[in-house]
Amino acid sequence: MTTAITVTPSGQGCGAEVTGVDISKPLAPEVVKEIRDAWLEHHVLAFPNQKLDSDQFEAFAHNFGEFGEDPFFKPIPGRQHIAAVRREADDTNQIFAEHWHADWSFMQEPPSATFLYSLDIPPHGGDTLFSNQHLSFEKMPDDMKAKYENLTAVHSAVLGYSPEGIYGDTEKNGAMDIVPSEKAYERHNHPLVMRHPETGELGFFSGVSYFIGFDGVPDDEASKLIFDLNDWQSKEEFMYRHKWEEDMLVMWDNRSVVHKATGGYEGHRRELHRITIY
Repeated sequence: MTTAITVTPSGQGCGAEVTGVDISKPLAPEVVKEIRDAWLEHHVLAFPNQKLDSDQFEAFAHNFGEFGEDPFFKPIPGRQHIAAVRREADDTNQIFAEHWHADWSFMQEPPSATFLYSLDIPPHGGDTLFSNQHLSFEKMPDDMKAKYENLTAVHSAVLGYSPEGIYGDTEKNGAMDIVPSEKAYERHNHPLVMRHPETGELGFFSGVSYFIGFDGVPDDEASKLIFDLNDWQSKEEFMYRHKWEEDMLVMWDNRSVVHKATGGYEGHRRELHRITIY
């Protein structure tokens, strides 16, 4: 059975826009499958002009898996699974999540998908950047790839969410409801190069924000490898720059892209709601 869904690729390193579907309503299984197939192909999907309340937002995300855990965020009032990514117009704290990362890669079982829904979008700035890690791995020169493909990365939230981390002083976090804790000292190892469990494609599972080293590699050598990989991931040919509009939902495959926030909207309020899915 076919539907009216239209998938328009971004023409960049990943990403596509989906129209012709009202995601505020219950979706037939064949429509969910079409969306999932497009998501696996393009890694990042944007759905413009969608009016969603919190129930509808949760219902749409739940089509794609079970709700994930947000260990260092408070949910919005009255909900368990929705967190706010919020910055008030007068905030002077640093931009949240402005370095490459895969969401919650420091967990033993990281989420497969993240959903962001826009409520209040500034007139300029605030783009989200995505980098296709299948393409990044595929295009890496063989001599460089040989340095990375057998490494096991050590992931931790210590640099961000420990009491001494970037977000440890909650008075400097502006409107973000971040809850630093000792749990951030935990470490979990993941192969740097992983085979996607659904598509079988190889790609990096990475992101400088939550890397603290590589198993069995001296710290100074590991640091160089981490920053060289970060530079490689930042190449324009792998990237998709997403420009937000109000009432837009974006979902991405946390297993195949890394992403980061950008600023440039000082003096303007910005708020999005976030759900992770396993």
